[in-house]
Amino acid sequence: MIRYFITSVIICFVCLVGCKNSDKNSEIAVTENLDSLFADYQTFKLEINPIEATKAGYAIYNDTIADYVSDHYQAYLLRQYKDFLNRIKKVDTSSLNETQKIALGVMEWDCDIKKEGLLTPLTIITSPIYNLPTLELFPLGQIQSLHLYVAQLAGGASVHPFKTPKDYDDWLDRIEDYLAFLDTSINKMKEGVQIDIVLPKALVVKMIPQLDDFISTSIDDHLFYQPIVNIPNDFNEATKQRLSSAYSKVISEKVIPKYTALKSFLEEEYLPKARTTSGINALANGLETYDYLIRLHTTTNMTADEIHELGKSEVARIRGEMEVAMTQVGFNGDLIAFFEHVRSNDSLKPFQEPQEVISYFKSIEKNIDAKLDSVFNLRPNAGFEVRRTEAFREASASAEYVPGSKDASRPGVFYVPIPVVSEFNILTSEALFLHEAVPGHHFQLSLQQENTDLPEFLHPESMGVFVEGWALYAESLGKELGLYKDPYQYFGMLSMEMHRAIRLVVDTGIHAKGWTREQAIQYSLENEADSEAGITAEIERYMATPGQALSYKIGQLKIRELRNKAEEVLGDDFNVGDFHDQILNSGSLPLVLLEEKIERWIATKKKSD
Repeated sequence: MIRYFITSVIICFVCLVGCKNSDKNSEIAVTENLDSLFADYQTFKLEINPIEATKAGYAIYNDTIADYVSDHYQAYLLRQYKDFLNRIKKVDTSSLNETQKIALGVMEWDCDIKKEGLLTPLTIITSPIYNLPTLELFPLGQIQSLHLYVAQLAGGASVHPFKTPKDYDDWLDRIEDYLAFLDTSINKMKEGVQIDIVLPKALVVKMIPQLDDFISTSIDDHLFYQPIVNIPNDFNEATKQRLSSAYSKVISEKVIPKYTALKSFLEEEYLPKARTTSGINALANGLETYDYLIRLHTTTNMTADEIHELGKSEVARIRGEMEVAMTQVGFNGDLIAFFEHVRSNDSLKPFQEPQEVISYFKSIEKNIDAKLDSVFNLRPNAGFEVRRTEAFREASASAEYVPGSKDASRPGVFYVPIPVVSEFNILTSEALFLHEAVPGHHFQLSLQQENTDLPEFLHPESMGVFVEGWALYAESLGKELGLYKDPYQYFGMLSMEMHRAIRLVVDTGIHAKGWTREQAIQYSLENEADSEAGITAEIERYMATPGQALSYKIGQLKIRELRNKAEEVLGDDFNVGDFHDQILNSGSLPLVLLEEKIERWIATKKKSD
């Protein structure tokens, strides 16, 4: 089911065709060469990210999950990245248009940084989940881990389709690949134990109970059996019986035993060897690996020290704005006391039923829609839904957005965890909707998929610093979009911005400066309004994913900086809708390419005026 040979065959075929067409004029030859290069890279990207391919509507890899931490897979990736970089060098860029040049730049940056990761002492491989990096020797974690993502798919309400018998058979094949991945992961973690490259104990403790439902639940109630519970009525009885039997068998004979083995390994072998330190810098070659992860996640050459100091200055600035907002609601006391006030304020916890939460977010959507045309020219075709997060992962999940299919037949989904509805606090709800849905992730990712001017390889691609930077910037558009009329909601927006500023401090503190988990939790408690339980889960997320949390604020600051520059240079000729078009019409870009693009746009517009 893993198709490593496909890209190589296509490359050979393209090279033969290219030789036969060498007598064509140079401009056409360059264009064709570039088109072939982009097409090959698209095939490669789909092949190595099969779940992302499914998410984007490409069905060819629906029966596959990549065993992406295996040695042979890593060797294959390294060969491919080197080959693509060599081919990029042979492209004559003199006759390329701007879209082509930008796309080629994205491809080169992507190949370079991914190749570097494979060559770092603590090997980093891009995972099939959101194109995020994974450390080879601890491929599983309590968050953003393939074993959790596959379980989400298994329920039948996520990106893997369960509409035809083939969809059901594809999933059975995917499970086989997934079980092989779990075997590889256990073996890699055993290798890590031998050389003291292991996860923090605090994270392993959280991983173990996550497995219980997959071990103790009966077949009929098992998450992996839910597609059978919801099997389409138009399947004939023979097909229903065949699939029901096959799913029961794979769950009882393979899935449950594998989860049982994984839990036993974690409890008996791994947990006793897990480390008491929190940051990656405690590992051999850890600090160098963190430097790489900063470059990967921020697309900049900023150092950990620079980011740490930037974070502290942003925290100080936002605290000042928070204090102003606090006085507007007439609160008497200091900011720490106000944090406790908004955490415990019953008026900010108005719901008794989960559906009330979903309806509340839909009302925010309605308010935004009335103002969108004044701020945006572009709108995606894809729809989206607000759904409650699945029960098995709700307790430790954050709100998130999962894109719809490329053809807009499957809507994007904004998942909202509601573990205890009576404790659901609406303080940050408007900002959260702007970030995850409209005009944040839903707008940016859907427009990227629907943009026919972009090469195909950019459609499922997601570069965190751009994607998350845009979504955080989107939170700042609330007043322009008719929100934040309630000072508590505006304070909620500041709280979310503070949360991302704190990340710059605590992520670098944990992974570069030796901060403990407890130090990071305390720093967060002193500077934001989230609950201690929420803050603890976030700090443990940063421990598990070094550098990823830096992308939000670094990306947002760059987009805001570029908007400020455009407003200053263009003056009355500045149009915010046109600026947003420029940000959103080229896909996810490394910040250096985004900055170059916007500066060219400003210069061209200034000259034309």
